[in-house]
Amino acid sequence: MTDVVDADELLRRMQRSRACATQELRTWRARGEELRSHDPGAAREAEMRGLAYEVVLRVLDEILKPGSHAMDAPSVQSGAGGSP
Repeated sequence: MTDVVDADELLRRMQRSRACATQELRTWRARGEELRSHDPGAAREAEMRGLAYEVVLRVLDEILKPGSHAMDAPSVQSGAGGSP
């Protein structure tokens, strides 16, 4: 696409993207909780997908509100990635 958009439209699109990513994060977290007791593999996949959306949110937040995560500690726990 070669549509030209102004800054206000770009901001609206990023805000809609952030809202979508927030909803997806909630969905994957809830799904992970539901699956935790009877399907640990699927729960792990849901957790990883949730982490991906969390990263997307952090990036969009930094674009929309620079410095908003500057003092935050990483939310990924030491065992979540598999290797230390």
